[in-house]
Amino acid sequence: MENWENSFKLIEWKKLLIKNNIKINNIEERYSVHKRSGDLLFSLVEIKATDPDGIPLLPIVLLRGNFVSVVIAIKEKETNDKYFLLVKQRRVANGAVFYEHPAGMCDNEIDPYKVALKEVEEETGLILKKENIHFLWDKPLYSSPGLLDEAGYFFYCDIELNSHELSEFKNKKTGAKDEHEHIETFLCPSNDILKYIDNSNGVLATLLYLKKHQL
Repeated sequence: MENWENSFKLIEWKKLLIKNNIKINNIEERYSVHKRSGDLLFSLVEIKATDPDGIPLLPIVLLRGNFVSVVIAIKEKETNDKYFLLVKQRRVANGAVFYEHPAGMCDNEIDPYKVALKEVEEETGLILKKENIHFLWDKPLYSSPGLLDEAGYFFYCDIELNSHELSEFKNKKTGAKDEHEHIETFLCPSNDILKYIDNSNGVLATLLYLKKHQL
């Protein structure tokens, strides 16, 4: 079991605070959850710290670490039709089925490229190389900085597949069962993408992709 005080997520968070000239007086663990592997999944902590002007920071923080999200755009060779490869799964937030770009937590891995390639393969079965994916934004973006330390690395990938190759990604069952992932892939026609995406990170990634490609 990963010790909280020496956990990767806590150490990396403290590095960021120090980098931004935050004076840390005390940090206390309130509640933590670990993965089956023993790695820290997330931790609710209380901090006593002040900024360079002596103003206290908000005291409650949920440590979750960074995540990656990968927009996968596929052009069908025979027709030039374009699709987005999404993953479909029911989510605990409201019990509904969500359509999302492949994504995942970085956990104890510093290199977001490695995490992005791993998550794409696990969630879709698509095997990519580092040179296939590119940043949509040149730095991590924070989800809710008033509570979370979580920041996201947003990537995109443009590939071409023939109709047979494309068909292999229709309603494919994937996901890590030991992490309660029950995922099905979904090929979304490019013009319909914003009709399906209901989470803020997904909308952001889609809009960044569309802007970059001027679509």
